[in-house]
This record gives sequence, C-alpha cells and structure tokens, in this order.
Amino acid sequence: MFANSRVVASAQQAPHARLEARVRRHLDVPWRRPPAAHNVRAFEALRARIADAPCPLVLDAGCGTGASTLRLAERHRDCWVIGVDKSAARLAVGARLLAAADAPANALLLRAELGDLWRLMRDAGWRLHRHYLLYPNPWPKPAQLARRWHAHPAFAALSALGGTLELRCNWRVYADEFASALRLAGADARAEAFIPADPLTPFERKYAASGHALWRVRARLDADGAG
Repeated sequence: MFANSRVVASAQQAPHARLEARVRRHLDVPWRRPPAAHNVRAFEALRARIADAPCPLVLDAGCGTGASTLRLAERHRDCWVIGVDKSAARLAVGARLLAAADAPANALLLRAELGDLWRLMRDAGWRLHRHYLLYPNPWPKPAQLARRWHAHPAFAALSALGGTLELRCNWRVYADEFASALRLAGADARAEAFIPADPLTPFERKYAASGHALWRVRARLDADGAG
C-alpha cells in the first residue's frame, strides 16, 4: 500500500554524543583516500558535458530514479541540474524519464559515489548554486553515526561547495545533527518541521501520506562552507 511507511525507529533520541568530535576531526583533517577511478571518470565526463554551456549548478545528491532531478530542473530552468546516484538500476529508470519528449533539457543524471564526487568538485573549484539532499538513508542505529553524511569524512567537501543547501528527512535526530554539523562548519542552520506543498520525491510523498513528521535544514554557504 502507498501510505504505509514506518517511522524511523532508533534507540537514539537526541544528537549523538560523539557528533561534535567527529565533525571537527573531519573538518580539520583532510580525507586522504584517493577517489576511485570510476568516480574520476564520471566527474570528467560531467565536466566535458557542461563545458560548452556554462551556467549555475544545482546538485540533487542521492537522486534515486531522478524523479526529483526532473522536478528541480523544471524549477531551475537557467541551471544545470545534476542528479547523482550510485545505483545503475535506479538511474536506468531515470534515463527513461529523461528520454521523454517533454523532459527538461537541463537535467543530467550521473552514476557516481557522492563522497568522491563532492571532493572532486571542491578540488576543481566548483561552486554550487543550490544543493539538495533529499531523504538520505538515516542510518538510525547509534553505532551507525559515521555512515550519516554529516559525520562522514566527505562532510568537509560537502560543506565547502557553497550555494544554498537543503536537506530534507523524516527523522528529527538526523535533521538536528545535520544542522549542528553545519554550524560547526560556520553556517547558520536550524532544523524545522515543514509540510511539503509540492513533494519533490516519491519518498517525500509517501512519508507525508503516511503521516510522518517531515524536517528540513536550509543554509546559505559561502565558498568556504561558512554562512
């Protein structure tokens, strides 16, 4: 059934006690693992694709099937809107959506791992106009903190890409932690409850229909990741 999503269940009911230490370490100590070769190739293909038509960049990070990418491309007609996901199966669905005659021409889909792609973008001097993280995996077990994007080594690159950043999720703890991490990176960020008038993703539509409380964090980042 459609409106039957379970709420996030976790033994963790507040921001993790180790969050600040982990975020500070990732902000202070560079992540030295080299990007995987396939991610470098994906980035170079993207760079070549948009080189002849430079315009502001919108990143739909973890786009799944790309349904949200198309919606965002319709909203930001003067930008390249790049949907990124690591799943070939999900992106194959998105490719069919992009092949439709009425699909926006400014939408692109890219198969890559976000941690490497964020670093490659940062190191190449790219800056984003808007950056969306829509319903990432919450990894709700306390022992899974390091898997959440705000506690991951890639957070320093994520927060350095500038622009207007927006996270949406259906677990308040994740939103509160993400906002706290952004504040540690120098941004003005708070989590807020919201009701989407026009859901961007199938997950958002399903969660809203299932009666979940939905949360978002929005922050304006400068080129160094600070607000």
